[in-house]
Amino acid sequence: MITITNDKIDILSLSLGQLENEITTLGEKKFRAKQVFEWLHLKRITTFEEMTNLSRQFRTILEERFCIKSLFIVKRLESNIDNTVKYLYRLSDGNYIETVLMSYNHGNSLCVSTQVGCKMGCKFCASTIAGFKRNLLPSEILLQLYETERNSEQKVSSIVLMGIGEPLDNYDNVLRFLNLVSSKNGTNLSLRHLSLSTCGIVPKIYELADLKLGLTLSISLHSANNASRSEIMPINDKYDIYELIEACKYYFKVTGRRISFEYALIDKHNDSREHSKQLQRLLQGLPCHINIIPVNKIKERNYSSTRKSAAVFQNYLTSLGLNATIRRTLGSDIEAACGQLRREQENI
Repeated sequence: MITITNDKIDILSLSLGQLENEITTLGEKKFRAKQVFEWLHLKRITTFEEMTNLSRQFRTILEERFCIKSLFIVKRLESNIDNTVKYLYRLSDGNYIETVLMSYNHGNSLCVSTQVGCKMGCKFCASTIAGFKRNLLPSEILLQLYETERNSEQKVSSIVLMGIGEPLDNYDNVLRFLNLVSSKNGTNLSLRHLSLSTCGIVPKIYELADLKLGLTLSISLHSANNASRSEIMPINDKYDIYELIEACKYYFKVTGRRISFEYALIDKHNDSREHSKQLQRLLQGLPCHINIIPVNKIKERNYSSTRKSAAVFQNYLTSLGLNATIRRTLGSDIEAACGQLRREQENI
């Protein structure tokens, strides 16, 4: 698929093979495509004029046929507690997305958005409140990496697709992004350093497994039974929790990659000892890790939890033989939870 904007092709969304086809169609030698690709993805230029090893005539042709998309920083919030930096980016059509740069001992991780808004409707999540607008293009997902590294002057060593949006609801564009970010002629990031988080679009989990990309699959589980999960996650009415776990077992069988389950702890909803026992029964025999997440308070929802209650629930799980940790809280003073900055900006 080739993306066209204002009668011009979105060149940053093209794979090297697609670019080679376009360049040879213009009557140029195939090797020119690799030169252009490296200008875009290694040197990360923002205009065709900067491609100085190409003739002026060829640069003019490129300008007429292609566009190089950009992101614009609207807000940049840096935590006083840790080194977390949150970006609110404006897209070329005036929509907004969020990106979070997080610092760990093993390096910097970037949380990127895959959609403008989200249609999944999870009740504890701020991303869905402002509504779904559209899918992000491969270039717009990729540019979150490029612009954040450029602005922060820091190298990103891993990426998590856990920002605004449901990655598997934008499946084709996300796969094209994965192809671009792992290209040996570009960023060359191993997909083993990438995690994809989904609320559970079961058919796409099977498709992703069969591709054997090597990435880590993170499942937004948040409950161990259908009744309580459906209450907070509408997707469970379409693909119930047992269908989801079967898909996860298939993913592990095909890829050999351990599943990570995200568990947003909500006081008096999914935090009891009985809930931990249900979780143990549900996940029995599946190599996995449970990431307990104290829920961030958002003004539109009456859900919350504390690190103290998360520690209690973690003890329940570990006593049952489950591998469970509590997610490190980053950027709590800059509203690093996804969706809050976008919502505030759109309400101005």
